[in-house]
Amino acid sequence: MPLARRLPKRGFRNIFRKIIVAINIEQLNKFPAGSVIDAESLIRAGLVNRKYDGIKLLGKGMIDYPLSVKVDMVSQGARTKIEAAGGSIIEVN
Repeated sequence: MPLARRLPKRGFRNIFRKIIVAINIEQLNKFPAGSVIDAESLIRAGLVNRKYDGIKLLGKGMIDYPLSVKVDMVSQGARTKIEAAGGSIIEVN
């Protein structure tokens, strides 16, 4: 019997899955204070290869200065840290 028929077939591949790129707040320290951060600026900075299906900002790390962030999704921890530093968040869908 051929090897391909002897091996177990498990799982499936979801053709409708969405690929979301995760960015942490500590990675935004590359940008100067008061800058506007969107998908294009993240790609230019080398933090993201391409936009995929969305970019999510996570709350790991600290930020001391205000930034204006325009991403697809933001975690609650990241939102509180950026707003506490005086920044603003715009969710773009």
